[in-house]
Amino acid sequence: MSDWIDRTETLARLIEDAPTTLGLDTEFMRIATFLPKLALVQVEVDGRAGLVDPTADVDPAPLAAVLADPARTIVMHSASEDLEALATWRCTLARLFDTQIAAAFAGLGAGLGYQKLVVELLGVDLPKAETRSDWLRRPLTPQQIDYAAQDVVHLPALHEELSARLERRGFLAWFAEDCARLIDRAGSREGDPEPQQSMRGAADWSLPAQALLRRVLRWRDRTARAIDRPRPWLLDDAHALDLCARPPGDADELARRTQGLRALRSAQRVELLDELRRPLAEDELQFAPIPPPPSPREKTVIAAMKDAVTARARELDLPEGLLCARRHLESLLATRRWPAALEGWRRGVLHDTLMARLPG
Repeated sequence: MSDWIDRTETLARLIEDAPTTLGLDTEFMRIATFLPKLALVQVEVDGRAGLVDPTADVDPAPLAAVLADPARTIVMHSASEDLEALATWRCTLARLFDTQIAAAFAGLGAGLGYQKLVVELLGVDLPKAETRSDWLRRPLTPQQIDYAAQDVVHLPALHEELSARLERRGFLAWFAEDCARLIDRAGSREGDPEPQQSMRGAADWSLPAQALLRRVLRWRDRTARAIDRPRPWLLDDAHALDLCARPPGDADELARRTQGLRALRSAQRVELLDELRRPLAEDELQFAPIPPPPSPREKTVIAAMKDAVTARARELDLPEGLLCARRHLESLLATRRWPAALEGWRRGVLHDTLMARLPG
């Protein structure tokens, strides 16, 4: 059922006559790094699983060419993190069929796991014991190899069944749009331009203080990516808030107040001190402030918008969460700007009914 692949020529032979639909999965570790560390790439070709070892001397170019071919459909399940891991191996997709997203459009529920989906549609029970396995160790155990192969060999059958259901329900175009959006998001290296929005504890800060927090958090993202260490190892949220609320007077004070941060070394401390002390430019003050907690009146408005989303989801027979998350309703109310996450088909479904419920 599976072949171990640790040479470029073996990988090239596996996919030289690959069909137009392939199953794909990855195993990766993300413990002490910012980027996922790719440990295994599983490729399904004509019912067999090729288990590709990216830790060996394998050139990904043959696989990358197939994945980037818009004439091929790559079938994956819950692909967002896998796409990020594949990008570290210079592999990007042109056309994705995500079976978890497809299951939501097919009326099977949002966030359905792979094992449950295979049981639901194919009647096959899959092993679960290796979910939290160490995929970087070599050699892999027979149990790991079987688990990894099972993760891809059923994808073509899921693709066939789910495609038929989506066509019957008329959701193929919306589904394709969401898959394309997932690919675009995975390919972005910019990071969140407004990371301070998640720091609700700073909602009552002045605009300059929020701008400083925004600057420091964006520095944290860039630097954590550059040194490939988890964000909290460089600067956790508590330290970021404390330093921006009370900027240190000098390098010694910064060193004292950041003791214990494993990835904040001398070079990074120099950069951080500059970020904290450099005057804010005028353009840095042009951003949407962190919204305060909704007032009782605003909570009533959000509840009304949520009811409207629920009603539309019921009319379409789709999971409510697939249409719109609560945070997008809060953002819409706070900024009066249509959220980017609700563009595309969601705008046509929700725009008029949600805008009509905003207070004048």
